Amino acid sequence: MATVQFFNQFPCKTRVQSPSNSKPLSKPPSSLVPMSALTRRPSFSPGEFAVSRSDFRVRVIDAEDELDPETSEGGGSALLMAEEAIESVEETEVLKRSLVDSLYGTDRGLSASSETRAEIGDLITQLESKNPTPAPTDALFLLNGKWILAYTSFVGLFPLLSRGIVPLVKVDEISQTIDSDNFTVENSVLFAGPLATTSISTNAKFEIRSPKRVQIKFEEGVIGTPQLTDSIEIPEYVEFLGQKIDLTPIRGLLTSVQDTATSVARTISSQPPLKFSLPGDSAQSWLLTTYLDKDIRISRGDGGSVFVLIKEGSPLLNP
Repeated sequence: MATVQFFNQFPCKTRVQSPSNSKPLSKPPSSLVPMSALTRRPSFSPGEFAVSRSDFRVRVIDAEDELDPETSEGGGSALLMAEEAIESVEETEVLKRSLVDSLYGTDRGLSASSETRAEIGDLITQLESKNPTPAPTDALFLLNGKWILAYTSFVGLFPLLSRGIVPLVKVDEISQTIDSDNFTVENSVLFAGPLATTSISTNAKFEIRSPKRVQIKFEEGVIGTPQLTDSIEIPEYVEFLGQKIDLTPIRGLLTSVQDTATSVARTISSQPPLKFSLPGDSAQSWLLTTYLDKDIRISRGDGGSVFVLIKEGSPLLNP
């Protein structure tokens, strides 16, 4: 349905006759316009006003076409933007899964080959370019919670991750817990042995310095109280300084020692955690978050090292 709008107002004068002087007409006066003249098309002489066809433009739009986003210009752009957004999300999910798959068997980066490190670095760079949270410090609800370390290039952690330094003891988990309400950070390393598990952690406060960067100030370290394991198994061998030691000949002796150690461990477990202060010179650091979503966080430290962490409870932790 078309609508015509008139933008020009044409003045018109109306001749009004006084009612007091009005009389019934017996016949039409000669001055009246004949009826036939009213049906003729009026003509205008040059110099009077004229209206060109370009002054009036009428656009007829079908109602169904106007509501169809595929045929309307604005709707088409919105549809294209939606398709591009969906495609970008799908690409990001593929990159995330590829990164997690490439981390498998690297022992948090310790045993990764140079080729694997290059592949991981490339995937990290691609993910950072698709960061859905450009200002992570403005989205503290995403930062909040426990994050499990899946990969790092920080060489300072490699001695800790190395197997065989302490017999029968291994690093079971490295995590970082962020409390965005109180602006605190807890870094924790969980050690697991045949008799018990224990942890060493550091508590820190953080301050927001930019949309991506936080300043961390460590306050204290904590050695957790050992917790007895539910089941104790003595392995057939252990690795120590790269050498395998067979434990079969001394299994009986180890069983006796195990019973004594269990009793001692129960006594230790009843003690409170041991807290210690940290040196002032090494008690500060900063962290730059370059990728953040509900599953993965990628951060870079002040030494140029990179950290890939996965949120506790994420399906990405179950390859």
